[in-house]
Amino acid sequence: MTVNILFAAPKEDWAAYEAPLTEALAAAGLDTEIGTEMAPEAVDYIVYAPSSEVQDFTPFTRLKAVLNLWAGVEQVIGNATLTVPLCRMIDEEGLTQGMVEWVTGHVLRHHLGMDKHIVNPDGVWEHEAPPIAADRPVTILGLGALGKACARALRGIGFPVTGWSRSPKQIANIQCLHGDTGLAQALRGAQIVVLLLPETRATENILNAQSLALLHRGAVVINPGRGPLIDDAALLAALDSGQVSHATLDVFRVEPLPSGDPYWAHPRVTVTPHVASETRPGSAARVIAENIRRGEAGMPLIGLVDRLAGY
Repeated sequence: MTVNILFAAPKEDWAAYEAPLTEALAAAGLDTEIGTEMAPEAVDYIVYAPSSEVQDFTPFTRLKAVLNLWAGVEQVIGNATLTVPLCRMIDEEGLTQGMVEWVTGHVLRHHLGMDKHIVNPDGVWEHEAPPIAADRPVTILGLGALGKACARALRGIGFPVTGWSRSPKQIANIQCLHGDTGLAQALRGAQIVVLLLPETRATENILNAQSLALLHRGAVVINPGRGPLIDDAALLAALDSGQVSHATLDVFRVEPLPSGDPYWAHPRVTVTPHVASETRPGSAARVIAENIRRGEAGMPLIGLVDRLAGY
């Protein structure tokens, strides 16, 4: 029986995904019909971007699952018309690897003090070697697929890594903490903090005046997770006081970041335009095809969202 798949995302995305999805679905042994237009009552699966025009799922009476193209589902989770399983994108080949590379690069940048050597306007020779990784504690908030992969990569280089999550986790050679008490312990004395939490009511403003005060003075904050994880006013105050020496921010409450936002002009802030990790059509198509194969076989889906937890 033919499986009908609606691709509900911006038109420009279809141009990038059509060929990889067609190839991946065929390689998975699936008999499918996929396109950007389809009678709602005939649709079995929706490959979805939250920016899609599809916001009311009620007409999709035989829908089996919605497969999100993005890792984040905060823009979908509250949709009361969506009652079927929702899957977030977990793509180790593309999304996860991209995040590991971005996080590792920026952690090493700040650890080695690269900015001082790259931007050297005064020509002064200052022989000051950075500490080795073993002497630079790194804390990662969020131990999902992305956080776990980044923690392992940084530990492999030699950083002592502490990870924090809302619920208990276990990762070899990583100190894993959880809960409110664990959060304070994870932040206390951290020299580099990486935020990779989902956006939920429980994680909003998790970095605030109180939690920032726990960090090692002169710590670095790196946020490729979600903008609302940070209390912006508190972070700016911490930067001005020297409690935080630099913040590298890839995500913001409003995107694109408005031209007048104080982050742009702050000398201790690096703004990157939400490029830490992107969904790659080739590898993402294989994840989607595998999930549809699993759905048709009655197997557990990859990245199934817990609606109560919000991720």
